[in-house]
Amino acid sequence: MHLVELLAARSRPAAALLMTLTRRCPLSCAHCSTASTADAEQLDAALLTGFAATFTPDDRPDFLLLTGGEPLLRPRLVQDLARLARAAGTRTQLLTGMFFARDARRGGIAPGIAAALAAVDHVAASLDVFHEAQVPRARILGVLRDLLDAGKDVSVQVTGLGPDDPYLADVTDDVRRTFDDRVPVLVAGVRAAGRAAQWLSASRVADAPPAAGRGRIAAAPCAMAAWPVVAFDGTVVACCNQNVVDGRAGSAQGGTGGFPGHLRLGHVADDGWPAVRRALVERPLLRGIRAFGPQYLADALAPGADSGRGCAGYCGTCVSALAAPGASAAADAFMARAGTRVLEGEINRLVQERGADGFLARHAVAAYRDLAVLGAPAGRA
Repeated sequence: MHLVELLAARSRPAAALLMTLTRRCPLSCAHCSTASTADAEQLDAALLTGFAATFTPDDRPDFLLLTGGEPLLRPRLVQDLARLARAAGTRTQLLTGMFFARDARRGGIAPGIAAALAAVDHVAASLDVFHEAQVPRARILGVLRDLLDAGKDVSVQVTGLGPDDPYLADVTDDVRRTFDDRVPVLVAGVRAAGRAAQWLSASRVADAPPAAGRGRIAAAPCAMAAWPVVAFDGTVVACCNQNVVDGRAGSAQGGTGGFPGHLRLGHVADDGWPAVRRALVERPLLRGIRAFGPQYLADALAPGADSGRGCAGYCGTCVSALAAPGASAAADAFMARAGTRVLEGEINRLVQERGADGFLARHAVAAYRDLAVLGAPAGRA
């Protein structure tokens, strides 16, 4: 499973499910978006495997993405989830901070972790200056080389402080030399979330503002509302924004916190994949966010209101204006219009035609965008 397959499906509703296995992590990276700690909370494994067991060959996500915290702190759970996913026809990707690579050349990888790595279809390693302060780059690349030689699809997720960060040029050159351009690299910038929010200026973070329109806000589709996310307490939400996943999106906008109702899809203890998928795909408000973007939609539902044009920003508008009483009913009426449905279909067609390139243009560091297709089989790049 090459990285480009995931990126190409990023805008397709319910094509994948992101599942946070734990908030715990043995590392303490300064940029950690989840502010993970060694003794943070984690959900009962049975709830997560029970949810994955609701996948069927006829109703399942194409991909299951396992993340944290550090998911390899629960290697048995990783194996169980990969097995359940594969039985339904779902492929798995694991994102790891590679803490275990520190000892990989001394005592080898622990058997449980090795079995978990073998169980998934794709291993993505985080590699940045913050991880390198705790896990040497050479050890990380060594483990990835062993996995690649064993036939495992791997990729590297690199984070930098901006397009001109010299670290990005150094590390990507090293990865390319080491693997002879056989391993894809996704390069993005640090976000002001988790621990990074304490030191990274929000002014340096792009909030994906919509393009200027003629007298009104232009549509700016939101792919981040296309894949459900299982949050740390088992709540399933329709957005991977860290404030939403942490259940504090409301407090970030001056409210009381919690999961915004329009973004909440269910809970793994009560709802299976079919119910979550239906809520994500069919809810008119979410369809509108995906096709038009939150600012355009908020302005369409309440023309001229400050909530759509003011300083709340792209994501802020979603968790404030679109969570307001009456927004859901207004979206039902707006999305039911014949003209709206035609525009929605055309926008979705254009977004999905762009595939991985569209996602990379929006979310990857431009100078390194092409590295995400390194090693892709012919016809997929």
